[in-house]
Amino acid sequence: MSLFSAALHPNVGLGFLILGASLHDILTRLKAEPQRFPKLDLAYSHTDPVTEPVILTLSANGIRLRFDGPEQRLRLIEVLDFSKNRITYQDKDIAKPSNVQGTSKNTKTGGDVSGGPAFKNVYHRLFGPTYAGEYIRPSDDSVDGVGTYILSYPGVAFSFPLPTSAYSPEKDVVSLLSSSASQTATSVAVFSGKSWSHAREQLWTEVLPSVKSTFLFSKSKEVVPDEISLVKIHGGGRLQLFRKWTSASMWINLGETSPQELVAELGPPDAIYRKNDQRMFIHKNRTASHSRSRSSGADFKRPDDLTDTDQSSVPTGSDDSDDEAIEDETVDNMSGECFYNYFYLGFDILISSPQQSSRMPPSQINVNEDQLLGANALKNGSPDRLVASKVVLHGNVPGSYPFNRHRRSRWEVSYLGKTEPDAIINSETPFDEIEERLREEWKSTYASEDDAKRRQRGMVLNRGWGDSPGSSCEFLGGWEDSSGGMAAKKLDDNEESTTTLYGFPGLVFEVLKNGYVSAVTIY
Repeated sequence: MSLFSAALHPNVGLGFLILGASLHDILTRLKAEPQRFPKLDLAYSHTDPVTEPVILTLSANGIRLRFDGPEQRLRLIEVLDFSKNRITYQDKDIAKPSNVQGTSKNTKTGGDVSGGPAFKNVYHRLFGPTYAGEYIRPSDDSVDGVGTYILSYPGVAFSFPLPTSAYSPEKDVVSLLSSSASQTATSVAVFSGKSWSHAREQLWTEVLPSVKSTFLFSKSKEVVPDEISLVKIHGGGRLQLFRKWTSASMWINLGETSPQELVAELGPPDAIYRKNDQRMFIHKNRTASHSRSRSSGADFKRPDDLTDTDQSSVPTGSDDSDDEAIEDETVDNMSGECFYNYFYLGFDILISSPQQSSRMPPSQINVNEDQLLGANALKNGSPDRLVASKVVLHGNVPGSYPFNRHRRSRWEVSYLGKTEPDAIINSETPFDEIEERLREEWKSTYASEDDAKRRQRGMVLNRGWGDSPGSSCEFLGGWEDSSGGMAAKKLDDNEESTTTLYGFPGLVFEVLKNGYVSAVTIY
């Protein structure tokens, strides 16, 4: 294993580990170098994976990274073991390299050769004087009675062990840390803020600057697309995409926005997937045969009509001649259809021939079309053109089966905030609350309460079956014998391979067992 070497930049990062970078970007980079980073340990809350911090430990490299839950941005970098890396500041080692890495003699660092940065080296040679630090007393059950003294500079802090008996608020920092027992730091933290005590208060919520704005990125040849920080779902197939760190936004009108417009605004897709999986056609056929007992209109498509939104389904075929007519018709209808995969933006877009868009939410029915935000006044009626017809927003929830295939996409259902502005329904809202608000919004469109419940029953989706990790159109049970919230036992201890689909007009939610949304499809 090659030694991890990186330059420390206070307030910015450690090597390519830049504060503000997404969990998806960091993991993708680390996994691309297995010889250098052989072990990645991911820790997260199983009950609240999108609200609580996510911790990524590089145990073989002595590094720990902390990300916030909602945005999944790198907030804190910690160096815990200096024998497993080489960290420099302005081309100078902050700790004497370990003997294991080729050095032979210990110098006067005040401690073990691999124990960490020496106080004298930090305070007099590298960073210079600073204000008095913060002393954290040991816990009541501590055996040795050794606390921690945090010596803080803008964007970087050092932790020194200090016995309670040696600490006095009357002593200055040099007197406190000059003893032999306290001369070597045990860890270093890189953060954004003028001091650790100040940064700690807003560590998980501070708006970090763009990764592209750092001087480290300006030296890189990497091409990073402008981030989409939020997608507002306005109903009726209208989506507003906001760019991070700017007030700029773009609109996607399903059934109207062309592939050329998408590429002009978002850049070329990271990949293009040709849609050809028709394993759920039987459910569409069954839906048509029971149409007399249901309300008319395409607005109430069930999740089984939308499972083709999985951009990584594998092709399947049939040798049954009785199905040839259906298959031929299906192939004709899907000619030219494909997915634009934007992995680094967090979503996929289905490109197909124009389809009937979902109806307007009841709260917007009386609004004139020219007053609707983002509505396209000039509509192209050509049935042969290709347009964006569906969008899949991925949550990148830790523990879910498709974790780290896409960057986390944050969204909110804007039309649900008209009546309760303080209760925004977004990507961090548990599905129980989302379901309650949507049922209230659409209750006037159902024949009865039983009709509403029947339409919104959950269908279990298995992402762990098939010949490839992307074979996702596998279901346990049909609509007639499935019930809301039903879920099967996951196939292994590491990933949640089964989820439950719930449908509302224009929306399909893929929900994990913990109640959070893994993905939402807008059509």
